[in-house]
Amino acid sequence: MKKLSIAAIGFAALSMAAPAMAADMAVKAPPPAPMVAVYNWSGFYIGANGGWGQSHNCVDFVTLAGTVGGGCADRSGGLVGGQIGYRWQTNQFVLGLEAQGDWAEIKNTRVSLIDPLISTTGKTDGIGLFTAQIGWAWNASLLYVKGGAAVTRNRFDVFNNITGVGLASAGHTRWGGALGVGWEYGFAPNWSVGVEYDHLWMGNDNTSFAAVVTPGGRTLLGTGVSQDVDMVTLRVNYRFGGYGAGYGAPARY
Repeated sequence: MKKLSIAAIGFAALSMAAPAMAADMAVKAPPPAPMVAVYNWSGFYIGANGGWGQSHNCVDFVTLAGTVGGGCADRSGGLVGGQIGYRWQTNQFVLGLEAQGDWAEIKNTRVSLIDPLISTTGKTDGIGLFTAQIGWAWNASLLYVKGGAAVTRNRFDVFNNITGVGLASAGHTRWGGALGVGWEYGFAPNWSVGVEYDHLWMGNDNTSFAAVVTPGGRTLLGTGVSQDVDMVTLRVNYRFGGYGAGYGAPARY
């Protein structure tokens, strides 16, 4: 009987101690929150681009009788070139500076309105852009606008339709302004692809040459040419490694 009483007392003590022991046991930690990589657009980059361009030109001829309108024409052609720049990212804002240069084959030949016996050929064979950018990034996706200075290299020729002989020519470089918009996607830590549209306002440019008498009897002393250019290009960029380039530290959500 004495042994039975001792056993009962020990069982009761063990029953009361069990909840306290369970409370002192460590609680299992919850699983870690998922980690999502955040793309960082900061750093130097260099790339290539190619696409299509269209130039809208209006020509005025300077003659002995005064200025005579020569009409307007559109010409289009291919573009290929490259760009180099630097970007800074702060939170979702991205600022940048970029220089872009393209070889162009934007050319058009048309019969002149002032004398149907002559034709004019206008050609743009080089385009440069020097712009600042401001953009908004969603991880590896970047939407931006850009604006700054533009330069085009042009050539203008007048020739005889009957003989094919050149009557006058002028080559010139002109400066203007540019405004564009683009979208870029980082598909790897150092690589991105994108598409961009730019409009260039090149203003008016006057050229003088020695007096030329056309087959129809007009005496030409020079030209005045206004020019606007539209560009659509596909781009691929390589961003150099180092601090702040590619994918940054993972973020918790």
